Amino acid sequence: MTLGQFLAIIRARWLLAAALLAVAVVVTAGVSLSMPKTYTATSSVVMDFKPDPVSAIAYGGMVPPAMVATQIDVLRSDRVAQRVVRNLKFADDPQVRAQWVEATGGRGTLEQWLAGVFQRQMEVLPARESSVISITYSAADPRFAAALANAFADAYIQTTLELRVDPARQYAGFFDVRAKEARETLEKAQARLSAFQREHGIIATDERLDIENARLNELSSQLVAVQSLTADSGSRYAQARGNQSDRMQEVLANPVIAGLKSDVNRAEARLKELTTRLGDANPQVVEARANIGELRARMDAETRRVTAGIGVSDTINRERETRIRAELDAQRAKMLQMKAMRDEGSVIVRDVENAQRTYDTIITRQNQSTLESQAPQSNVHLLTQAVAPLSPSSPRVLLNTVVAALAGALLAIGAVLVAELRDRRVRAPADVAVALGLPVIGLLPKPGSGRRQRQRNLAMSQRLLAVLPGRKGA
Repeated sequence: MTLGQFLAIIRARWLLAAALLAVAVVVTAGVSLSMPKTYTATSSVVMDFKPDPVSAIAYGGMVPPAMVATQIDVLRSDRVAQRVVRNLKFADDPQVRAQWVEATGGRGTLEQWLAGVFQRQMEVLPARESSVISITYSAADPRFAAALANAFADAYIQTTLELRVDPARQYAGFFDVRAKEARETLEKAQARLSAFQREHGIIATDERLDIENARLNELSSQLVAVQSLTADSGSRYAQARGNQSDRMQEVLANPVIAGLKSDVNRAEARLKELTTRLGDANPQVVEARANIGELRARMDAETRRVTAGIGVSDTINRERETRIRAELDAQRAKMLQMKAMRDEGSVIVRDVENAQRTYDTIITRQNQSTLESQAPQSNVHLLTQAVAPLSPSSPRVLLNTVVAALAGALLAIGAVLVAELRDRRVRAPADVAVALGLPVIGLLPKPGSGRRQRQRNLAMSQRLLAVLPGRKGA
């Protein structure tokens, strides 16, 4: 079908097309005018993701998409809708209760039924690439629509505050119990430490250990010195007890022994002279020998006295060594005991420190949770408040009429084509050529047609002759 044929069909059946188009437009306009008017009010909230002054948590510069999606789900939840019902006190209205009984037969709860009704009329629209969320509500009364939109915004803000505060309150209660237990543990550890210090009579374990360690070092130095003296005195005493006692320094340095040695030397020189001069049997020689023996006896006695003093000194040194060694062993045992006591005390001190740290950590978390549970506002704020709209949002008469005109035009064209197919007629010369398979050799002008019409008929005849060139000579 060519465009000319199509237009010819439309011209031939324009009354049917116009009737269908008019019916569609009139019906749509009538229905739109008869429909009840619906008013839509919009309020908006903004999510604030600045750092929390209590928990110091920030969500970064951009709003996470998952966070916005979560907030939208919260806004659409039954909890928010039921809070709207409670805030506006619809459950106390007898008419609303009667409507609920009529609609549900008393099944379920009034809050759930009203929440479902309100949710169907409420729509949440997030803004693109921002943290603003729009809340729209549609109703027959513009003031009721504005009130419900604002009520949903307020209920959403209150719900977000509850979702933020309730867990903090639960954590605060949990940390309160843990703080009491940690405090009891700390008090028990401190009591153990105090009892341990009283039992062992210590205040500062490390200070007393330093004193005892210095005492141990001092005894060790004394023992080394006494051992040196004992070794020296022991060697001199062994020399004194031997045959070389007269060569000892103490003996050689003794003035009495030195004097006696001088007397013995003079007496021996005199004896030798008397023996040479008087002979061995002379009384003077015998007397001189007796004097020499007496001098030697005195010198031996003095030597024994000196060496006896060396033995006493050696005995004293050995006794001192034994005593210092015993004191050193006792001090060493005391040090070992004190180290064991210090280790035990250190364990108790560490228990006290660990209990103190645990208690401090729990108290810090408890204080933070308590502050969070007392937060006066959430991170969602009301941006714009809904007002009663002046014009209805539906029905849109003009838009519905335009759409009905387009749909009616399509319907009219379809109906015209269907009618033409059921009753096919010749609308143009081309229909004759196509239907009969013969060329149209001419067109008779209408009576009273002018020169232009004749020229158009001549041009159309030439085109029609070109449609079937094989039949030109027939």
